[in-house]
Amino acid sequence: MGMSKPWNCFGYPLSIFFIVVNEFCERFSYYGMRAILILYFTNFIGWDDNLSTAIYHTFVALCYLTPILGALIADSWLGKFKTIISLSIVYTIGQGIIAVSSINDLTDYNHDGTLDSLPVHVALSVIGLALIALGTGGIKPCVSAFGGDQFEEGQEKQRNRFFSIFYLAINAGSLLSTIITPILRVQQCGIHSQQACYPLAFGVPAALMAVALIVFVIGSRMYKKFQPQGNIMGKVVKCIGFSIKNRFRHRSKEFPKREHWLDWAKEKYDDRLISQIKMVTRVMFLYIPLPMFWALFDQQGSRWTLQATTMNGRIGIIEIQPDQMQTVNAILIVIMVPIVDAVVYPLIAKCGFNFTSLKKMTVGMFLASMAFVVAAIVQVEIDKTLPVFPQGNEVQIKVLNIGNDNMNISFPGEMVTLGQMSQTKEYMPFDVNKLTSINISSTESPVSTVTQDFEKGHRYTLLVWAPSQYQVVKDGLNKKPEKGENGIRFVNTFNETISITVDGRVFENITSHSASEYQFFPSGKKTIIVNSTEISQNCTQDLESSNLEFGSAYTYVIKREGNGCPKLEEFEDIPPNTVNMALQIPQYFLLTCGEVVFSITGLEFSYSQAPSNMKSVLQAGWLLTVAFGNIIVLIVAGAGHFSEQWAEYILFAALLLVVCVIFAIMAKFYTYINPAEVEAQFDEDEKKKEAEKNDLYPALGPVSQTQM
Repeated sequence: MGMSKPWNCFGYPLSIFFIVVNEFCERFSYYGMRAILILYFTNFIGWDDNLSTAIYHTFVALCYLTPILGALIADSWLGKFKTIISLSIVYTIGQGIIAVSSINDLTDYNHDGTLDSLPVHVALSVIGLALIALGTGGIKPCVSAFGGDQFEEGQEKQRNRFFSIFYLAINAGSLLSTIITPILRVQQCGIHSQQACYPLAFGVPAALMAVALIVFVIGSRMYKKFQPQGNIMGKVVKCIGFSIKNRFRHRSKEFPKREHWLDWAKEKYDDRLISQIKMVTRVMFLYIPLPMFWALFDQQGSRWTLQATTMNGRIGIIEIQPDQMQTVNAILIVIMVPIVDAVVYPLIAKCGFNFTSLKKMTVGMFLASMAFVVAAIVQVEIDKTLPVFPQGNEVQIKVLNIGNDNMNISFPGEMVTLGQMSQTKEYMPFDVNKLTSINISSTESPVSTVTQDFEKGHRYTLLVWAPSQYQVVKDGLNKKPEKGENGIRFVNTFNETISITVDGRVFENITSHSASEYQFFPSGKKTIIVNSTEISQNCTQDLESSNLEFGSAYTYVIKREGNGCPKLEEFEDIPPNTVNMALQIPQYFLLTCGEVVFSITGLEFSYSQAPSNMKSVLQAGWLLTVAFGNIIVLIVAGAGHFSEQWAEYILFAALLLVVCVIFAIMAKFYTYINPAEVEAQFDEDEKKKEAEKNDLYPALGPVSQTQM
């Protein structure tokens, strides 16, 4: 073990500072890259949403599976220090490659702004991602365990505090990067054609990873470094295998039972190794229920963000977009970790309650489960406000009168009279099979019949402007607009085709008396420019929409005023979201508190209960629970499609509660150990044995030992 004089600072080893800064830079780099990855896939490479999402999730799962590899390399071969350095170099190269893969001018030979050979970019980005997954996963278990190694015996309190600071660095890094990287992405850059600046957005994380590596190397002289002890995992696997085989051979009644199934390995392996494996297997057994926690935790990125898209993002004077709600978690972590560490735990200790690691983790699971109950309550509130869209055989129709006369429209069993420029209050539901006839008439004129095949499950708008003149428009929007955006479409009442520009997006060639498709826009007021030859020069070109909120849809009828200028009439198709996004804060708060008492404690528990030669392996085991959590989400989301979203939340909450009870029972039977003491005891015993041997057979040198 290479030792240098421990440098101290506030009772903490100074080397910790370098490790925490390294972790901060590494997480910034990783989350920064992850924040724009999905957009890079869809917008730059041009994959569709499903493929992009699948590849993204595969990448994330890989990042949590590779820690096993890193841990094996560290504990068996290179040692933690060298593993961190060599894999960081791999990681930096990977970040560099993905930055290069996003340079448009790399294959844009004719400088027209589009890629000329896509496979080059795809190949580079896949290689880059593979290297990143190996790097980030590989160093993850080593960095936290290496940090724990810097403490002396009797510094448990400081070591626990270190895991909290370490966790804080992770979240500060991820928080800053999720805010900063998207800002870099929207910058324009390029040699021959200006485009969204992915090379800059990927390049900054790459540079930060290089900084992380340099910071880590600078601290090199101060670290406590342990030498790896041969292929420890190989030994562990062989020993467990031998123990099971041996137990199986001696399964009949005449052989005395042994206290622990691993004691059956005694014939071949020494007590020290067996006791170390016992420590690891007992902890690993405790880990079996844990993925359920992560399955809930990881839904804030998917399900909860989707929930936010059906809510209203105006909180006071600020407006937040749905995908920005995830940062609430990181912000709360940065606030809660110090509070829990400095206030809550000491208070609990003062009350004389022994709040052990496993009790903390049980409480963490309970809190996460409650967070999902709250999410379900919020979901029920949202469902009350959502419009009813057509189900099954149903179609929904609304009538919009864009003419100058009163019109009567008769449906089976229903009669509607509309004045000029007005619409029916809401969409009227009809059974497709019973929708036999729709008749239009006005005061002086004969009846005309609407002939149209309606497709079930859709919404239609019936435009009428004279008795025999009508148009049936299929809305094409039978759910709330995605990402909390607002749908806008236009109806043209001019006699000729017009085009309209809204915020730089064009609605082309809307023919007379017909409706455009919907296009979607974020919140705010929109400037609407009408292009038509019928409009006289002295009209103001710019019309303005009302202030759009979140998740609404509008039809704007463009009509002509007496002076020949265009005027907008606004009709609401889908009302905006009413439930405020701030209502998500309680569930984020509960989940974050759960994470603070569960996750940090888990890191620290995994470290403190592991024998010295398997610290990284147990950290990797801890990270595996995260990987399995991700897999559970993919399975559940794929298998069970609930008709009601709140029911799915309640299911998850119930599952976690059950798991929480099971875990509490398992924890009751767990006895805490101090691996260092156990190992010191073995050292003592060995010294004693050595001494005894030397007393008994002073003359007979080494021969006797083979006979003993």
